[in-house]
Amino acid sequence: MDRIAALARAGFLTGLLAAGPAAAQDPNLADPELIARGKYLVTAGDCVACHTAPGGKPFSGNYRLNTPIGAIMTPNLTPDPETGIGKWDYATFERAFRQGIGDEGEYLYPAFPFGWYTKVTDDDTKAIFAFLKSLPAVKEARKDNEIPFPFNVRTALITWRTAFFGEGRFKPDPQATEEVNRGAYLVEGLGHCGMCHNERKLVGNSSLAGRFGGGVIDGWYAPNITPDGHQGIGAWSDAEVVTYLKTGTAPGSRPGVAAGPMRQTIEESLSKMTDADLKAMVAYLRTVPAKQTYREKNLQAFDAKGAPGASTYLTYCSSCHQPDGKGIPGAVPALAGNTSVQSKGPETVLRVIYGGLAAQSGYAPMPAIGQEMTDVEVRNVADYVRNSWGNSAPVIESDSAASDARAATQTMLAGNAPCAEVAQDGVVKAFETAGAAERLKGLAQEAVTQEKLVPVLAQLLPQVKAAYGAKPAETGGQSVDDLLVNGLTSLFCQVGKDSYLERQKAGASEASRPWASVIGSFASIAYSQARNPEKRASAGAPPVRP
Repeated sequence: MDRIAALARAGFLTGLLAAGPAAAQDPNLADPELIARGKYLVTAGDCVACHTAPGGKPFSGNYRLNTPIGAIMTPNLTPDPETGIGKWDYATFERAFRQGIGDEGEYLYPAFPFGWYTKVTDDDTKAIFAFLKSLPAVKEARKDNEIPFPFNVRTALITWRTAFFGEGRFKPDPQATEEVNRGAYLVEGLGHCGMCHNERKLVGNSSLAGRFGGGVIDGWYAPNITPDGHQGIGAWSDAEVVTYLKTGTAPGSRPGVAAGPMRQTIEESLSKMTDADLKAMVAYLRTVPAKQTYREKNLQAFDAKGAPGASTYLTYCSSCHQPDGKGIPGAVPALAGNTSVQSKGPETVLRVIYGGLAAQSGYAPMPAIGQEMTDVEVRNVADYVRNSWGNSAPVIESDSAASDARAATQTMLAGNAPCAEVAQDGVVKAFETAGAAERLKGLAQEAVTQEKLVPVLAQLLPQVKAAYGAKPAETGGQSVDDLLVNGLTSLFCQVGKDSYLERQKAGASEASRPWASVIGSFASIAYSQARNPEKRASAGAPPVRP
């Protein structure tokens, strides 16, 4: 379960060369039903994420996977005959997909999860191949990997294969129900959930992997998904887990919002799967032996007066998440009792503090508040929220954990990544109809204050909503408010960031705040106006540290 920019979800053919043997097209591959089935299976495998570069065309490759042995550039999976798989026959594809052997006999790096895909049935593999062959051909030459010696010597992979790879199709458990077996097939096969959630990644889908007990992946923490009652999903109901997998938000007594790679996996894969398959995956995970990923140590008394991180939390976080950590129902997720917050590894919490979150599942966007903090403050406040209000998680022991997370976090809200594009055509047209770009551009060229933001957004948002006019069923399951708030934030970044930074560089007094603070305030006020247009937004700039 995993945009994991690393070992996880390495898509289909990471490590393959573009050319292959010519072969006649099998007429059966053009069967519409086979292609439709293949599309669903590719969606279940979340293959588009790792085979689509930022701003690139779907499945055309050149997504950069940062692995422990270096950067791997993913290949083009479209049927282009020169740069994609246009010359591949099914036998070539099947050998790569399920055996990890490229078209010229080279071993593939285990960043590509053939150790999981080996379990996929013949019929499903053929359907996947048919769908990929049906895609529009895109001419996109694959960029070179950045793997140093000796890891760039593929023959050395024989050691890994001998130790950890075992070929074989999925075998149903005769003692298990049909639903559990279906879930096992998805989780252990196409879903390759262990690529993120196993403790040890490089040992593949083996008994040594620390199955589903949680682990770090490219600077994020993929939590325990075994039935353990505290650190896993044992205290969640089946309905809560299914809802989380489908929406990224846990309902009821298990607050939590998916972030980072898991968020993208939900949006591009899990949310598009059938309820029956999601329920089957949960049913199978219930049968996995519960695993406690850490033992509670002598944790600091974080609830005590003067505890490390307490003052930072009250200064930066309590206005939204509340002093008791319970958040605001339907608007700000609770931290108290939040299982994601209490994962063994702190990486995801740190990344969210530094990078912020877009509006999702009806929840407000979170400014990249960590950009206003020191690394010591971020580390302390992360420990505080992970061990207050009844929460319990290991304290951060690494001196560099916070600084490493800061260096690895590149987001629009943090101000250190390109402005996101407004992807949905309907939202783009609504913005054009309302003249949103010009109005936001004029706003960004002035002092960006709450007093000026509120009246502009109070007028703009109703006009954009009216121009958009979409019903929830037409938004891909996303909230209309989420789409418009995130879209306006991206548009504001596009039209305002460069000019703001130029004025800041020139020493203009109206551009003294960090850009992360400015765009975070914009997102928060846009959300407030979208949800409560009759009220003036109360969220201003993130507090300035003394």
